[in-house]
Amino acid sequence: MTPRRSKGAGAFPKVVETPVPARPDSDALYAALDLGTNSCRMLIAQPKGSGFHVVDSFSKSVQLGTGLERTGRLSRSSMARTIQALRICQQKLKRNRVKRMRLVTTEACRRAKNSREFIRQVKRETGLPLEIIQPEEEARLAVISCAPLVSTKTEQLLVVDIGGGSTELVWIDLSSVPGRDRPAAIMRLHAGFHTAASPFPTAKVVDWISVPLGVATLRDQFNDVEDDSARFALMSWFFEEHLANFAPYKDVQARAGFQIVGTSGTVTTVAASHLGLKRYDRTKVDGLRMTSDQIDKVIRGYLELGPNGRRRDPRIGEDRQALIMSGSAILQALLRCWPTDRLSVADRGLREGLLYAQMSADGVLEDGPF
Repeated sequence: MTPRRSKGAGAFPKVVETPVPARPDSDALYAALDLGTNSCRMLIAQPKGSGFHVVDSFSKSVQLGTGLERTGRLSRSSMARTIQALRICQQKLKRNRVKRMRLVTTEACRRAKNSREFIRQVKRETGLPLEIIQPEEEARLAVISCAPLVSTKTEQLLVVDIGGGSTELVWIDLSSVPGRDRPAAIMRLHAGFHTAASPFPTAKVVDWISVPLGVATLRDQFNDVEDDSARFALMSWFFEEHLANFAPYKDVQARAGFQIVGTSGTVTTVAASHLGLKRYDRTKVDGLRMTSDQIDKVIRGYLELGPNGRRRDPRIGEDRQALIMSGSAILQALLRCWPTDRLSVADRGLREGLLYAQMSADGVLEDGPF
């Protein structure tokens, strides 16, 4: 499989729904739905200042991509599971009377031969208009969702989004942007990685890549390897081989002013394990900075637990113990390749990026439109 590139150039934590005491004006509500290879996740939010306030949410492991690696098609059972989850999303959208929304799907539907039939079935049975987005837009949305976590001291930034079916990496040069303007410069990338001249300081996208290996697709590549440790090592090196055409992979990078931001269920699960959380808490995980030694310690702990021990770990669970190892293999490969001893953890991704992009385009953010 060849990574997708621009021309010219997990374990997933469970989202806990929290009701709000007062219902906001329905005209101000926005929705974003991300249907990935493993999970169906949605946020309904209201603009607030330069960000937003979450009104309602939904997250469920639907495993849409089960069997896709082998057959090239979405299976009937995975489509049925997914449509059941989408019906719940449709009910939430209707109950909140949401008018502004964007509902997207990614790698599994990009690859499946019957994805168009599936999207028509979703429309027919739920009324929801799913849209397949391309890798560059998926990467852009992941990047802008992480803008608030970027340090004003960061000059070179690597944003990594480890999904179920693919992994997006974006390398951004911020050295020509004044420190205080760097988060806003990243937010402006929602319009495209290669934009026309702008009166604002611009973030330069050095390179980006979409590797068609995520936690599910990488796991499926090595299902026949029985030994847990050997399978992990093979997955990590196999993923690194797919980075060979990513421009920054070939160059020696300076450690000073360099930041990696990781957004995925893998990264947040590793962070939760590091913190020893009994129950997942987004407020403690989002924005956490972990050292490479701390990450390595957690991953070694996963290997020592073995498959049965990981199944019993409440932060991982029965259906995700294999996914956390493929995600950890990707994470380890990234830390092996680039000169950093810290990683910023982002409990945010496509949904947040979709919300920021919609709200920014409508000019309802305090510091927008970007």
